[in-house]
Amino acid sequence: MSGHAHPDGGSAVVSRSAVVSRSAVVSRSAVVPRSAVVPRSAVVPRSGDAPRFVVASDLDRTLIYSNRALALDVPDRLAPRLLSVEVHDGKALSFMTEEAAALLVELAREAVLVPATTRTRAQYERVNLPGPTPGWVPPYAICANGGRLLVDGVPDEDWQTEMAGRLAEGAAPLAEVVDHLALCADPEWTHKRRVADELFAYLVVERAELPTGWIAELTGWCAERGWSVSLQGRKVYAVPTPLSKSAALAEVVRRVGPSTVLSAGDSLLDADLLLAADAAWRPGHGELADTGWTAPGVTALDEIGVAAGEEIARRFLARVRGEAGVPVPAPALGA
Repeated sequence: MSGHAHPDGGSAVVSRSAVVSRSAVVSRSAVVPRSAVVPRSAVVPRSGDAPRFVVASDLDRTLIYSNRALALDVPDRLAPRLLSVEVHDGKALSFMTEEAAALLVELAREAVLVPATTRTRAQYERVNLPGPTPGWVPPYAICANGGRLLVDGVPDEDWQTEMAGRLAEGAAPLAEVVDHLALCADPEWTHKRRVADELFAYLVVERAELPTGWIAELTGWCAERGWSVSLQGRKVYAVPTPLSKSAALAEVVRRVGPSTVLSAGDSLLDADLLLAADAAWRPGHGELADTGWTAPGVTALDEIGVAAGEEIARRFLARVRGEAGVPVPAPALGA
């Protein structure tokens, strides 16, 4: 995960956010059993008894990549062709390979594809993912680390109300945390202070100048108030514990109905999302790779950079078509 309201590298403190568990997975986080899912009508119709899939993926440094995260460690003439999927102020910011884009189009035809990002809604809406029809938008999207749920691109007010209740019951007010950060973060090494969608806060810092023990002290203070802290690259995130991608994913599955859930992510903020899936993948870069994080059902890929994004899309589609008995073609030569 990288850029904007999104991690961009480095070590992190493991979040205590709630996790939607697969039947055999036990984590250190609170567990919401998948057995509690209430079926609803299908979003993507499938013939006969073919399985339904919900595919939830982090965006930055998982499916899409900034220039500095591409990791094109090949001669220029051998580099893959890239498709721009995000433009801001007239500048292309994020990319995926053309092959990954083609795989994603097929995946969107055959599964419920759910982007799951720490980006705010406004930041997410700059991303233009390839889809099976002109103007396609994902049927569901998870923004602000689970605090916002978009349905056909429109914010879901019921989910927003639900999350407001969970936050009021399970975490100290945002204002209290913002005030504490203002007092304890020295302007000498703090470049920016931000609040994301009135849900969580983060700082952009000069990481090398952080005082020894400062992160640990902040983590302890936040933990007493139902918040968690994550240091990722130059960003220090303070996130309320009830705010998690897996919580929003559980709501999507409740609406879609019984499904096989697949997921992918690179950051420790994605750990609960990976634990919530029946099968999951993480790239060879990012906080999860750097810390050696693993769990049953999670596959650690060797690929890094934009090549990892392509491989994740390929693995998603292979799993969807594999269970349906449909093979996935190898990538086209020269792609």
